[in-house]
Amino acid sequence: MFNHGRRFGVLLSLIALSACASLVTPKVDAEPEALKPGAYGLDETHAALTFKINHLGFSRYVGRFNRFDASLDFDANNPETAQVQAIIEVASLDIANDEFAATLLGPDWFAAEQHPQAVFRSRTVNVTGENQGVMTGDLTLKGVTAPITLDVVFNGGARDLLRGAYVVGFSAKGSFDRTEFGVDRFAGVVGNEVAIEIEAEFIRQ
Repeated sequence: MFNHGRRFGVLLSLIALSACASLVTPKVDAEPEALKPGAYGLDETHAALTFKINHLGFSRYVGRFNRFDASLDFDANNPETAQVQAIIEVASLDIANDEFAATLLGPDWFAAEQHPQAVFRSRTVNVTGENQGVMTGDLTLKGVTAPITLDVVFNGGARDLLRGAYVVGFSAKGSFDRTEFGVDRFAGVVGNEVAIEIEAEFIRQ
C-alpha cells in the first residue's frame, strides 16, 4: 500500500512539474509580425559564433569565438532598415588547443595584440522570404575592412518569462576570403574561404 501511495505521489509531482514547465516555456512565433520593433541587445549566454576552414583537403577545421557582443535595431514597418553591429574579442578564439590558439593569435595570423577586436556593421537587408533575408555589411578584421554577406533566418520571437523580456532568435551563415583581410599565412594550402555560422538570441531593451 505504501509503495502504491509513493508511486502516486511521484506521479503527481511529475505532472505538476510538467505543468510548471509548460507555463514558462515560451510559444515562439516565427511569423514576421513576431519581430517587434525597437532596440535589442545580445543575450551572450545564448549565442555562438563558429567558423570552418578547409585543412589540406583532409577536413574542415572548426573553431569558435567565445566572447562577442551585438546590438539590433529594428523597425517593423521597414525591415530593410534593420541595423546590426557586432564586436568580437579576437583573443577569445577557442580551438580546443591552447598552444595552437596562441600561434593563431600571433602576428602571422590574427595579430590579436595589435588588432584585439573584429567588428561587423550591417549596411543593407534584403528580405527574401517570410522569415529569411540577406544582410550585407562591413567586416573589419586585422585592421582591414571589406564587405561580407550573411544569409539570415528569423527563428521567431516570444515573451520569455524566465528572462522577463521579449526575445527574438536568429541563425546566420556566410563566408569570406581570409586573404582579403591580410590573414594570408599558407594561402592556397590551407583554405582561403572561411565559412561562419551564427546562432543568436536578442533581448528587447
